[in-house]
Amino acid sequence: METLVNLGDGLLAALTPGNLMWAFLGVLLGTAVGVLPGLGSAMAVALLLPVTFRLDPTSAFILFAGVYYGGMFGGATTSILLNTPGQASSIATTYEGHKMALAGRAAQALCTAVIGSFFASIVGTLIVAFFSPVMVSFALNFGPGEYFALTVFSFVAVAAVVSGSVLRGLTSLLIGLAIGVVGIDGQSGAPRFDFGSAVMLDGIDVVIVTVGLLALGEVLYVVARGKSAPDFAAIRTGRPWLSRRDWKRSWGPWVRGTALGSAFGPIPGSGAEIPTFVSLGLERKLAERRAARKGDPEENEFGKGAIEGVAGPEAANNSSAAGTLVPLLGLGLPTSATAAIMLAAFQQYGLQPGPVLFERNADLVWTLLASLLVGSVLLLVINLPFAPLWAKLLKLPKPYLYGGITLFSVLAVYAINTSVVHLVMLLAVALLGLVMRAFGVPVAPALIGVVLGPIAETEFRRALAASSGDPSILVGSGISIGLYVMVALAALIPVIAGLRRRAAARAAAQAAGPDVSERETVS
Repeated sequence: METLVNLGDGLLAALTPGNLMWAFLGVLLGTAVGVLPGLGSAMAVALLLPVTFRLDPTSAFILFAGVYYGGMFGGATTSILLNTPGQASSIATTYEGHKMALAGRAAQALCTAVIGSFFASIVGTLIVAFFSPVMVSFALNFGPGEYFALTVFSFVAVAAVVSGSVLRGLTSLLIGLAIGVVGIDGQSGAPRFDFGSAVMLDGIDVVIVTVGLLALGEVLYVVARGKSAPDFAAIRTGRPWLSRRDWKRSWGPWVRGTALGSAFGPIPGSGAEIPTFVSLGLERKLAERRAARKGDPEENEFGKGAIEGVAGPEAANNSSAAGTLVPLLGLGLPTSATAAIMLAAFQQYGLQPGPVLFERNADLVWTLLASLLVGSVLLLVINLPFAPLWAKLLKLPKPYLYGGITLFSVLAVYAINTSVVHLVMLLAVALLGLVMRAFGVPVAPALIGVVLGPIAETEFRRALAASSGDPSILVGSGISIGLYVMVALAALIPVIAGLRRRAAARAAAQAAGPDVSERETVS
């Protein structure tokens, strides 16, 4: 009851005209920067930090929170329409969202994204308000061994994202891991794969890899295909609302994605990428089981534009954003780039996040949490009516459309460090993306390897350093063991399912008669 009273008081403060204006402005700015590749909410908050110095702390943090939430959805817009994620947390949305757009269901993909974002934001914020002490204690149990187990689990989840050959999926993952280790080794300081270039010592930025593989690589592939490339102008943008079947297929992924994002959000270093990819893999597996149970392969729409592949990752994305506030407010521990900048903003105002923050600055904390609820409603109101309007971008002629994608890609990468060498890296990664597409090698595992590879390496070496080289630290807790059990199950279930399918096929061939069985054996 005390939590409800505090949240109600915060809601009254957040609904004042001034705070409503800052929430609206934050959501609008966040959506705008989320649409532009390479910017993201972290950069937007960083740019706003000196501008908001004269604002009172409550108004400033309401603005920052709106930018954070708005950026999460803004990245989904270009992921769905142009196969170009605005930020890393929107990568998982591209795989089914863009296929939905190609199938004339761009408006439906945008609708399920914004409604899922709204639902996950509301639930995630309420979870933070009511269960933050429990979530803080859970996050404190994660050490280097647990982090490494978490990254291994994420690597295994790649198998759920890859729809083709396992060999090609592992090849893509190794490519991503190789890109991820370029630069100076954080432990020893030794340069790795720098090719004698000082610029390469900083490594290959994830923005370069993401934009190169997904955006510019797609442009080169479309150009290489010529007339066989999809004609966006000829496809329908669809109705702006979800049908009954779309609602039925979306609500489950919204709930599961929200649960995954809320669980991963408070964990330092996990980021929004892990729960989004895990959600994508989970929904794909559930779709396969549903199709097998009904005996109808058409029931599984993954690979052709499954709405579950948009609803789940987008819900996980936004609920994880709410979860990052748990360690930030409760421990003063940022778990994302945006949270780190918000921590700097707290220090700018002379505030120290931690357990005492809820006592000394309770009004600020509860108004901030309530403003997240208000921002979620504003996100829905602003973006849902514009879903069909955004979808009409696909009506642009292909030269203008892909020319615009190329321009934004180059500007996003050049803005990182105003370096021409980064543009050369972008071209090299784009050519790599073209080759991968030409040979049917999936891009998703490479992106996972780039994002999570350095984290896995760092935590593995930290764990061994802490235990003086004793590898038992990697399985030294219940969390690690539980994650490895899930890894084993994720690896064995597809193998067992394949063996069962082969046994069923042999049994069916034998039941059909010896001639059919003999022909099946020969084939």
